[in-house]
Amino acid sequence: MTVIIHFLWILFLIFGYLIGSRYSFVKYIHISGLVFAIFLEIFNLPCPLTLLENYFRKEAGLKTYEEGFISYYLEKIIYIEIEPFIIFILTIALIVVNIYLYSKKENR
Repeated sequence: MTVIIHFLWILFLIFGYLIGSRYSFVKYIHISGLVFAIFLEIFNLPCPLTLLENYFRKEAGLKTYEEGFISYYLEKIIYIEIEPFIIFILTIALIVVNIYLYSKKENR
């Protein structure tokens, strides 16, 4: 279940503008989530959902993972190794695009 919540959270961070542009309370949750994501990337901290997932995996006797959620599962899906720096750059790009979209909407 934690994996599903984690995946949905990432989808929200990527596509949250679509809802946030209509509802201001969602906009602030979306922006806060993006700021938190970049904070984690800058300071090389694990996502709390990754820590929670690893806790549940360990309790169930399953193998835990060291890398982040995206790297771990995306590699399993497409069999490529993703450098953390690439994820950092994509996170920055996502934030820049969302800042642009939100500011464009505010200026209308």
